[in-house]
Amino acid sequence: MLIRDVTLPTAGVGSRADFRADDRADVRVDVRVDGHRITDIGPELARAPAEEEVPGRGGALLPGLVDHHLHLHALAAAEGSVRCGPPAVTDAAGLAAELAAAPADRHGWVRGLGYAESVAGLLDAAALDRLHSTRPVRVQHRSGALWIVNTAAARALDLDSGQHPGIERGPDGTPTGRLWRADDWLRSRLPPAAPPDLAAVGARLAALGVTAVTDATPDLDDSALTALRTAVEAGALPQHVHLLGVPLGREVQGPRLSTGPYKLVLADSELPQFPELVDRVRAAHAAGRAVAAHCVTREALVLLLAALDEAGHRPGDRVEHGAVIPGELLAELAGRGIPVVTQPGFIADRGDDYLRDVEPADLPDLYRCASLQAAGVPLALSSDAPYGPLDPWTVLRAAIHRRTRTGAVVGEPERLSPAAALDGLLAAPQTPGGPPRRIAPGAAADLVLLDAPLAEALTGSGIRPQLVLVGGRPIGNRP
Repeated sequence: MLIRDVTLPTAGVGSRADFRADDRADVRVDVRVDGHRITDIGPELARAPAEEEVPGRGGALLPGLVDHHLHLHALAAAEGSVRCGPPAVTDAAGLAAELAAAPADRHGWVRGLGYAESVAGLLDAAALDRLHSTRPVRVQHRSGALWIVNTAAARALDLDSGQHPGIERGPDGTPTGRLWRADDWLRSRLPPAAPPDLAAVGARLAALGVTAVTDATPDLDDSALTALRTAVEAGALPQHVHLLGVPLGREVQGPRLSTGPYKLVLADSELPQFPELVDRVRAAHAAGRAVAAHCVTREALVLLLAALDEAGHRPGDRVEHGAVIPGELLAELAGRGIPVVTQPGFIADRGDDYLRDVEPADLPDLYRCASLQAAGVPLALSSDAPYGPLDPWTVLRAAIHRRTRTGAVVGEPERLSPAAALDGLLAAPQTPGGPPRRIAPGAAADLVLLDAPLAEALTGSGIRPQLVLVGGRPIGNRP
């Protein structure tokens, strides 16, 4: 395949080619792909006999984007769920209307997601009954850590007899309808269902220019692992897929499928005891796995760093989210060489809530980017979809501008340059925050061709990949 007349961004962008021209301007060249690799870059390359030719029309050619933290099955399930939070729903009346209009699954259940307290306050079973009581309803908080069920659902789940520690109970022992990090228990009580189809998720990611993802769902069971492997092998998920939730003692490998660090959740609702956390880190390391630790609060981050010091560090240990990182911990992270995989898209999605609800003294610590990079902490960007916005270009603009939905700025000193933000989406899944992949002869042909030069694409209202390649093969629809 010969891709004609493409723009290779320069001025420090990690995708810069070995082919050099005037460093003050983007480079216009042709790029040849043969098999899984880029084989040639240069101006006006001669077309080989029977070689497919793709017009680039001056659009930027980049390494395919990597989403370093998302949840594939939750994304697929979200397609059949009702939106319960901003911007789709902003008040209790709107939520009641959405629940009433929502189609139920074949077992009669309604599934909602994305709830925020700004809509109707602190939800429990009684509050959810006032919004919708006629069918069993479960609503997921936008954090992903909490499910709320109404009375009909609690009865169907036999919540009174539930033994999971995440089942919240009132002073009299009666369940409140709030289930903290109880996804496995909830699945065991729900009517049986096959894992959701991942083809639509694969197509959405391809349309956005994403050629590799890291699935950060913890504790994947056999059913989920089989479904993921099948989707990758069948091409329903055409991307490279890196898994954090593979159980210890298991190894999942194959074409476009790999096992990553072991996911640990330091839940802000109930932090693990220090000895327990140290033991879990040691067990992962003994099994040959680094750890990828979910840390949203400063307390969780301090606990993790102490546990790593006690258990010992392993290359590949990483922090997921880093939603709140105090300035005094930047040097601690840098000194240990621990990457942070964060989600500036939450600033764009929820920043107005942060400005309203977070203490002003804490705002500088939210979803740090520039200060992490300046301190020498390896930094990778991601979506956390479906809990954050999936579109990597939204994530990219959020890292650059730090603007909320209303145009306010959260943490202006944390803005990244366009080059630095793009680099956060270009490292390989196995090395988040590592060297960005480059457009160069011999590099893997995982590529995205945009419909405009990069500078124009970043300032425009929409970015449309016109060609996406994984291993040299087009994925998704081609215009």
